[in-house]
Amino acid sequence: MDQDETAARLGVPVEEVERVHRLAGDRPSAPLPARADAPAILDRLGVPPDDAAEIMAGWPDLDSPFWTPELRWLLDRSIALVRADLGGHGWLSPGPALPRERGPAWRHLYVYAYLAMVDVVTAYHRDHGIAEAVSWATLADLGRNLAIDRRMRGEGWPVMQSWLTLHARGGIYELGRLQHHRGGTAIDLHIPDAGPLRPEAVEASLDEARAFFPRHFPDERYTAFACGSWLLDPQLREYLPGDSNIVRFQRRFELEPYEEPEGLDADVEVLRFVFRTLTTPLDRLPRRTVLQRAVVDHLRAGRHWQWRRGRFPI
Repeated sequence: MDQDETAARLGVPVEEVERVHRLAGDRPSAPLPARADAPAILDRLGVPPDDAAEIMAGWPDLDSPFWTPELRWLLDRSIALVRADLGGHGWLSPGPALPRERGPAWRHLYVYAYLAMVDVVTAYHRDHGIAEAVSWATLADLGRNLAIDRRMRGEGWPVMQSWLTLHARGGIYELGRLQHHRGGTAIDLHIPDAGPLRPEAVEASLDEARAFFPRHFPDERYTAFACGSWLLDPQLREYLPGDSNIVRFQRRFELEPYEEPEGLDADVEVLRFVFRTLTTPLDRLPRRTVLQRAVVDHLRAGRHWQWRRGRFPI
């Protein structure tokens, strides 16, 4: 394989191709599910009908006109790259961001890689005694993120392709209202777009995690729950009532001293999660909720949101 030529045909920097080649090496890939089984699997993964139709239309059949040799190489090696880190829990990019306007194979290449990992990661779950219901609830974050990407007109998925490798490697588990991310001495909490952050739902999820990790990962020792999010920004208390779900969630945490995060813009993240758009002018954003009004008013005043980290004992 000529890496320069492959990069040129994919429209990505050659360094990205070199990285995939280096991390995947000649490690084994994994097959996609049979085409006939794919619709039922996509449904179980919560993939919306419009996205499922696109995924099926671009399916990498051997005679598909959408799949160039370079795309097939990248799909195979991206699967191998992720599979090689099965059980890992660090941030992992499966490959370069592609020019997705070229068609369904380009747009959904990392979805196909995720689908290839479903049998691999569910076997990993079974080896750790994890219930099938937890496996599928966790993996169905694929459908949630595809819906977000469609709502954001393609602005969401490039961020999410790395996020979803956590699910495909067994690094994260959805237990009720929260997602729980293994690693280090703290369980990192993530808040999916799944309705109100009610205190009783949060507490039930935490209780589930307190039992889940000692049972299924007995060699790992966790002493705290941790979270990094704009939802922990104390500035929100200037706008939200004290009994709001967000403020009550914040009060669980002892915040670390603020440091500007490298490579992360909290203003962008707030807009991404609250409005699901990065391009709509502030004066055209909806103001239906207290949170929406808070975000817009804060930014229009020339102020900025903060990405804060905090933790509390298990």
